[in-house]
Amino acid sequence: MVVNKKYIHIGKGAKIHKGAIIGYKTLRKVKSLDLKIGQNLVVMAGAVIYAGTSIRDGAVISHNSIVREENRIGDNFCLWNNSIVDYGCKIGDKVKIHCNVYVAQYTKIEDDVFIGPGTTIANDLHPKCKYSRRCMRGPHIKRGAIIGAGATINPFVLIGERAFIGAGSVVTKDIPSGKVVCGNPAKIICSIKDLKCRTGLTDFPYMSK
Repeated sequence: MVVNKKYIHIGKGAKIHKGAIIGYKTLRKVKSLDLKIGQNLVVMAGAVIYAGTSIRDGAVISHNSIVREENRIGDNFCLWNNSIVDYGCKIGDKVKIHCNVYVAQYTKIEDDVFIGPGTTIANDLHPKCKYSRRCMRGPHIKRGAIIGAGATINPFVLIGERAFIGAGSVVTKDIPSGKVVCGNPAKIICSIKDLKCRTGLTDFPYMSK
């Protein structure tokens, strides 16, 4: 279903499946209700995309996922089932967000990032503080980083390029580029170049990019 048709711009070849909602109007006051959807985008049944956001070409928004207002999202974005991108985020090209992921407001995600299922990204250092809205900010996840399943990423942290966050980790501080971290709180265990492939198909599974 397409609502607020006056504000919606849909690119050539975009497919909006029956049961999806496009252009849902937020209760927040926003600068613009314009919704720009790129070419060859697919929005599956149950998905909701709010007015006032922008998604470029080739995206797939899967079942029961939500993209809130005032997001700026690049090409070939994938948002899998039951995941939420809250408002005010900046997301680059070829970002893949798996199922049951929450991306908090004002998060920045660069190109080629993968976020595993069940990940929670937070943005509030002091919940319920009367000043929390003034300093609210999600993490900055840099190009090529990999976030394992069930990780928690705290506000304000910087995850470096091609860093690898192990499954179930809780990231409470900045992670250098190319490092592998695990645990609660997450600690560096090695460099990504030290990881081996258990299947034997390649010696260095993360060094080909």
